[in-house]
Amino acid sequence: MKLVFATHNANKLQEVKELLAPKYEVIGLTELNDHEDIPENEPTLEGNALVKARTIWSKYGLSCFSDDTGLEIDALGGEPGVYSARYGGPDKDPEQNMAKVLDGLKDKTDRTARFRTAVALILDGNQHVFNGTVEGTIRKEKSGAQGFGYDPIFQPEGYEITFAEMDSAEKGRISHRGRAIKALADFLKQ
Repeated sequence: MKLVFATHNANKLQEVKELLAPKYEVIGLTELNDHEDIPENEPTLEGNALVKARTIWSKYGLSCFSDDTGLEIDALGGEPGVYSARYGGPDKDPEQNMAKVLDGLKDKTDRTARFRTAVALILDGNQHVFNGTVEGTIRKEKSGAQGFGYDPIFQPEGYEITFAEMDSAEKGRISHRGRAIKALADFLKQ
């Protein structure tokens, strides 16, 4: 089965391809020669994921899914949350995002956080939403060179390393996105 993943993010696309292979062929928007950014203006992760999936379904009529992910930090009142990609500024720069988080936590002892992902699937015109969460803490400094986004500062619960220190298979087994994509895959098997 071929599915369109409504993303331009090559890192996310590769991660999801690995999670769904070999049963599902996943293509990104670039492979459709679609380079248009889909606005993420909804107040929730689920809302943003649905908007992106609906946009691709209406343009192409292809079964598709999309995601939106947020890092929620307790000491920052749940920020950056739905604004995670552009927390440090409109350029969606991971270094700026991490710097703003670390600066906001510099005087805080509570560093608990979680990543949440919402995945919206449109299959034959029907909508479905799947969620995944992973609890953890924010490190005081970056560590590791794997992954992307906030991975160098996020240490998942039960581990002594950050997501950026894990290989993609290990991260995929426990991550927020991995859990949401597993729920998607389990649904597709029915």
